Amino acid sequence: MASSRTRLNRILMRLRRIVRNDQLILSILAVFVGAAAGGGVIAIRELIDLIQGLTLGGTSENLISIVFALPWWQTLFTPAIGGLMVGLFIYYCIPGQKPLSVAKVIEASALQGGRMSFRAGIGAAIASSISIGVGGSVGREGPAIHLGATVGAWFARTLHLTRSLSRALLGCGAAAAVAASFNAPIAGALFAHEVIVGHFAMSAFTPIVIASVVGTIVSRIYFGDVPAFGITEQSLASFWEFPAVVGLGIAGGFVAIIFMRTAMKTEDVMSKVPGPQWINPAIGGFLIGLIALVFPHVLGVGYDATDLALNIQLPLYLMVSLIFMKILATSICIGSGFGGGVFTPSLMIGAMLGGSYGMVVTGIFPELSSGPGAYTIIGMGAVSAAVLGAPISTTLIVFELTDDYPLTIAVMIGVVISNVVAQQFLGKSFFSWQLERAGLDLKGGFETTLLRSIKVRQLVDKNAETVSVGTGLQDLRHKLQFSETGELFVLRKNDELFGTITLADLSDVAFDHDVDNLINAGDVARLHPPFLVQGDDLEKANKVMRDSGEHFVAVVEDHETMKFIGTLYETEVMSAYNKALLKVRHEEHEGVP
Repeated sequence: MASSRTRLNRILMRLRRIVRNDQLILSILAVFVGAAAGGGVIAIRELIDLIQGLTLGGTSENLISIVFALPWWQTLFTPAIGGLMVGLFIYYCIPGQKPLSVAKVIEASALQGGRMSFRAGIGAAIASSISIGVGGSVGREGPAIHLGATVGAWFARTLHLTRSLSRALLGCGAAAAVAASFNAPIAGALFAHEVIVGHFAMSAFTPIVIASVVGTIVSRIYFGDVPAFGITEQSLASFWEFPAVVGLGIAGGFVAIIFMRTAMKTEDVMSKVPGPQWINPAIGGFLIGLIALVFPHVLGVGYDATDLALNIQLPLYLMVSLIFMKILATSICIGSGFGGGVFTPSLMIGAMLGGSYGMVVTGIFPELSSGPGAYTIIGMGAVSAAVLGAPISTTLIVFELTDDYPLTIAVMIGVVISNVVAQQFLGKSFFSWQLERAGLDLKGGFETTLLRSIKVRQLVDKNAETVSVGTGLQDLRHKLQFSETGELFVLRKNDELFGTITLADLSDVAFDHDVDNLINAGDVARLHPPFLVQGDDLEKANKVMRDSGEHFVAVVEDHETMKFIGTLYETEVMSAYNKALLKVRHEEHEGVP
């Protein structure tokens, strides 16, 4: 195994030496990444079906009817036992002991130069497959995207590609995974640009399109040219329906907000559950089993329930119920630590919303309505686009699934309205919310990441000018007269930071020798000066200096002891940043991993 990998590395390195054109290199590699990502999608789907067959006796396409025939104890306890397996696997086998998702891919693209752990990527795919296989109410597209991106990152690391080329290959893997999952190559390419890479630069466009097409071809060879959902032909009966479409878009935006808020609130609640972290998925699985006793439709990815809604085979009361039951079930799974994504669940939630909305609209205006099926498709696009923050690619997925231009226009309107509502009242997508809760800010981009990578402790000047609280006025005058900085740091006996003194702080007593024996440093010190903790990063240091207007600030050991250890100068911050930036640029130029 090791020798074959070494030979592959040598071949790839020789290829890079022979072919110096980056676009040509990326286009060639995109073929391999697309094929590997497409194979990864096949592997995930087959592993899910294998596990579902062993635990629940069916597959994603016929899970509802199978579960209805199961004894109650199997429906109740299978997700719980499976959740325990997932929790233990994630705890012991995945770095960070947390499930990985599309948000991790976005982070790798924006902040880590396209670098991802191959081991973590394979582990995340296995954890997500087990999660879905035992009935977890999560999606398989998110894990597929993460695995595809991991494959692209592996190729980039093996070839020692630069940061920009690595990001492009990351996007190639994600595009191929989406395309292979939905049999939608156009949507796959645009999803990678819209969500993962974050731009539509031509340098990455060609290889991402190639990878997306190749991923689709691999999927079609194995599964056949079959769309993700069994959609009957739908079209708009009249353009007078557009006001109703706007109403569905508004409803879709609010449902998406409810979904995201419920997921995050559930995560907060589960994080406070006493006991080891790996037990949480078992608790979540038991709750899922309770829901499935009445609503087995929530189990798994939900493709069969979505197909039933698309073909108008579910009653109105059930579809309305499933909107909230699927939100609850998926939120429990995500919050308790199951592996998996939110793409397919948001499609199912949207289908239930659109189907029930369509039934009501059709009942009120039967002569103007296109039927519940058309509204089901619009609802799928409206909710999922707002959750994912991907209006363009979501619209194109629907277009490639339906091949219906008038209906796609209606989907566009619903998607745009739902995104406006979600952004207005929430301001973020599910992925950006996950990143924000992890303390990551993509708005700052690479420069912010660079500042965060350098800690204050690396730049502390320990030769600061200090005095004790009891230092007399005469000594203060003398020290300030010969001070290089014009500022003294006042410390207590245990080196705790008390305050600072400048000549201006002495004020009227600066030259009044009559009070030399009456006033000491503690009397004239400026209390509560700006300070940094040694574990802070340079982004925090920049903010403190900018807000205080100081060119250098005190650095303490921690907030509890406030033990003074030195000072940090603004010039040192800028110098360290520039050195780090030059180092990265040099590595990019030389192709250092």
